[in-house]
Amino acid sequence: MSDSGDSDIAWTLYKDRPEWKDITPVSEDDGPNPVVVIAHSEKFEDVYDYFRAVLKKNEKSERVLQLTKDAVELNPANYTVWQYRRDLLKALGTDLRSELDYVESVIKQSPKNYQVWHHRRVLVEWLQDPTLELELTGDALLQDPKNYHAWQHRQWAIKTFGLFSKEMAFVDNLITEDVRNNSAWNQRYFVVNNHLGWSDLNVQREICYAMEKIKFVKNNESAWNYLRGVLLHDKRGLSGNAVVTSFCEDLYKNKCRSPYLLAFIIDICDEAIKKGELSCFHNPDRAIELCTALATKYDKIRSKYWNYISEKFKIAKNEQEEKEKQQENGDKMDD
Repeated sequence: MSDSGDSDIAWTLYKDRPEWKDITPVSEDDGPNPVVVIAHSEKFEDVYDYFRAVLKKNEKSERVLQLTKDAVELNPANYTVWQYRRDLLKALGTDLRSELDYVESVIKQSPKNYQVWHHRRVLVEWLQDPTLELELTGDALLQDPKNYHAWQHRQWAIKTFGLFSKEMAFVDNLITEDVRNNSAWNQRYFVVNNHLGWSDLNVQREICYAMEKIKFVKNNESAWNYLRGVLLHDKRGLSGNAVVTSFCEDLYKNKCRSPYLLAFIIDICDEAIKKGELSCFHNPDRAIELCTALATKYDKIRSKYWNYISEKFKIAKNEQEEKEKQQENGDKMDD
């Protein structure tokens, strides 16, 4: 879709069409002192001059419906054109199934255009029929697995019409193809959060799923973030799940130094300190050691952040030692 009309050999300008002689085109008004004037093609100016004219007259006709098609082809992101097209569809009683076909063709040309996806959503709402939406969004995601608009539309359709039954399989296939597909991990969380629920059984299943994927690619931020998100629903917390803490320590013992692993262990230490449940693995000294390793070797680009976090643990360590001294002095006085 282009502003240029060079390839439109047989194109006839609206101003030269006999059936449009009753319309006086309305030129764009950039004000008395325009700062930056966009150099549109003659075709673009002609189409939008006539669109502004019919919009001003509030004409609802088949010829205007066709005019909006031409306007969309030249600028598929124009909100006003799409909104007026919807007004026309209602006023003319247009077959919405054919409109679905049309908007699908526009999506294939402009898959990251918010306005066209919004138009599609309105049509589905009017029809109350989401039959084609999973296939449409699936095709769009095959072309670009991180197409935000396709994911947003898919989530809306699934949640609105209860289309959850096959979504976990769909997501699992995407993660199998690309374990770093953060959008697919997000969709998996969406399905559990909005459909399956966070029962203890589901929480443990998702923990195991994430850990299996981490074993496959240890330096995968998406899987680590998912694991952290799932543990928010575990009543034992980050530091209380023995399966997870053992998994992390086993990776560490086996020389894994992924910055995501080290950051995860730091978070476990932080929670253990706050709970007062310190161990030889999870304590301020261990957290400080890992912060130093990240700052100096494994995540140097964020060294200032890790040095800052390290200082927080040093403060926590000093406070802990002070409490221990006070407790020790109190015990001596009791004696």
